[in-house]
Amino acid sequence: MKVKIGELAKMVGCKVVTIRFYEKEGLLKEPDRTGANYRLYGDKEIERLRFIRHCRRHGMTLSEIRELLAFRDTPKANCDWVGTLVQKHIVNVEEQIESLTQLKAQLEHLQHKCSGGKNGGCGIIESLSDSNGCPFCEDFRCRSEQHEKQKRLQEIALKNNTSCAS
Repeated sequence: MKVKIGELAKMVGCKVVTIRFYEKEGLLKEPDRTGANYRLYGDKEIERLRFIRHCRRHGMTLSEIRELLAFRDTPKANCDWVGTLVQKHIVNVEEQIESLTQLKAQLEHLQHKCSGGKNGGCGIIESLSDSNGCPFCEDFRCRSEQHEKQKRLQEIALKNNTSCAS
């Protein structure tokens, strides 16, 4: 089955511009063209786009998807690095959950700062004006710095795994 780009976009639930972007990024190959220069996509391209979209919904970056596609297209080595990649995303999700839990607690704390009905002097506004005393903001700053360090170390480990496996 061959479909035009608009039909493909509807089939996989994305916009035409997204498909063109994936082509430009090299995740999708240049499609066949009709005599009128319309893009035509076959079953392989449809499945590949679904794979890309699935990876994106799981938080994979374009470079990670590129590596996964390359491995999927020509699996020459073991797939241990794929497990490492997924573990990295699990850690990221756990960090986000922890951060959101702390944010919720801080918002609940803020909610009790306002007794309502006053003209001026709202406790929530006053609390939001002073980020220095906010435990969530301070914790967020610390976690952001730690996350950046951890991310750099994981990227180095992932590069070492993929280069050793090739």
